[in-house]
Amino acid sequence: MDRWLAMDAFVRVVESGSFVAAAERLGLSTSSLSRLVAELEQHLGARLLNRTTRRLSLTESGQSYYERCVTLLADLAEAEAIAGQAAAEPRGTIRLTCSFSMAEQRVAPAIATFSETHALVKFELVVSDRMVDLVEEGFDLAIRVGPVGSDRLVARRLGSMQGLLCAAPSYLARHGTPAAPGDLVRFNTLTYAYASAPRQWTFTDRDGRPHEVRVSGTLHANSGDALRSAAIRGLGIIYEPDFLLQDALRQGELVRLLPDYEGSRGDIWAVYPSRRHLSLKVRLFVDHIAAAFTAAAIADSALQQ
Repeated sequence: MDRWLAMDAFVRVVESGSFVAAAERLGLSTSSLSRLVAELEQHLGARLLNRTTRRLSLTESGQSYYERCVTLLADLAEAEAIAGQAAAEPRGTIRLTCSFSMAEQRVAPAIATFSETHALVKFELVVSDRMVDLVEEGFDLAIRVGPVGSDRLVARRLGSMQGLLCAAPSYLARHGTPAAPGDLVRFNTLTYAYASAPRQWTFTDRDGRPHEVRVSGTLHANSGDALRSAAIRGLGIIYEPDFLLQDALRQGELVRLLPDYEGSRGDIWAVYPSRRHLSLKVRLFVDHIAAAFTAAAIADSALQQ
């Protein structure tokens, strides 16, 4: 048995979620791939995968072995790249996931600028507001706001976000401007379905006192972009992350409300499966998007002052 080939086969099966998908990626028959994994299990004297007719899952031994295999295979690939003097030129595909608003505002622009200098790296971007299982679904990286997720993951902080309260000048001209959080009960508010408490907005005053207000309105949606567009057209007041609103604020399409009350904050993370080494392409992209977040934070801070 070629142990390196068997380890690679096992990792591909885990990351693809099935023997059929992994076999297609490796250019092998499903029966050949299944035999490789079975020989590996026989060699180790341990079952690595739980197999059912509907899905595959890792055993406890399989999880530990998978993480070590990923590290070893990454080390091997990087050693070969160094030997071939190709380490400075990353290549391959990065499987990346993030939320819809993050994709438009931060991730897609970062991919575009990264590709200008690293043309051999391709991206497979899956946009979803659900908490994707990076290991089970074979992703290299996620960009997340708030909770990182599983303790099997490693996270690098990219920056932070703050909730901003905004409305269009046309809406304020018709309905007036709230002077305190409690006033929001008299206004039409547009709420985000995936927020932890969609219809309960929280603010902190300059003395550190929290203010909670129960809101309601004519639009409740699972898309921050849709809410922003509706607000720009004068439908009502929104409470959304700053990175989603900064362009509209710069262009005067929205106006920030209650500046003496700070909105909720959360950290933004680059999250990847637990391993000792990241591949060169992922490591370089994480460095790149971290720099992009830093530059955006400096620009956004200047706008809010």
